[in-house]
Amino acid sequence: MHDENYCTRIAEAFLNCPGKEILEVGPGAGAITKYLIKDKSKNYTGIELDIEKYDYLKKHFPNVSFIQQDFLRSPIEREIILCGNYPYNISGPILFKTLENMQFIPNMVGMFQKEVAQRVAAVPSTKAYGILSVLVQCFYDVKILFDIPPGAFTPAPKVKSSLISLTRNDNPYEIKNFNQFKILVKTAFNQRRKTLNNSLKAIDLDLPEDVKKMRPEELTPEAFAKLYHQLYS
Repeated sequence: MHDENYCTRIAEAFLNCPGKEILEVGPGAGAITKYLIKDKSKNYTGIELDIEKYDYLKKHFPNVSFIQQDFLRSPIEREIILCGNYPYNISGPILFKTLENMQFIPNMVGMFQKEVAQRVAAVPSTKAYGILSVLVQCFYDVKILFDIPPGAFTPAPKVKSSLISLTRNDNPYEIKNFNQFKILVKTAFNQRRKTLNNSLKAIDLDLPEDVKKMRPEELTPEAFAKLYHQLYS
């Protein structure tokens, strides 16, 4: 990313999150990092997988904490603000890791391919609405902050990007077993054009009559949570 206007706007979005510990995923050449480390009220750590980029960061930011590691394989053991211009090829796994570690991640702000951001924020009965929409919205409040055009990058990608923020909503639907809920939602959407009576046959539980003929895209996140409680209470 070379457009300094967008770099500063993204950094401000990261820094506006409450909390003291920032973990930036994939800082690369430090386009955002150089702004983040100016805020002395927050403790900064960057995690970078690419060894050449890691060496570059250590050379150009000698007094800053960087870890040369795969974020998806790294444990999260303390409360952090998770942020980054995330690699688009692992955007889904990053969102799932956020959900699986939600007790340590009250705030996550990141840049995704615009299509992925729209899926996260999508409403029921739309094409973009699916697994990520339901799972994220049950545990986080989602806001699309702004779009970033291809021209802000060198080389310019063929897709638009969006910066989104996730703010943990403290589990209003009282879902106690995330993995169990994830399996329910994933199974429902694996055959999204079929009715829930058909798509959820693999789970082998008696569905309430009022949802049997509905398709998964018709259920709100709250309705999925209600179904979860009815099936597993």
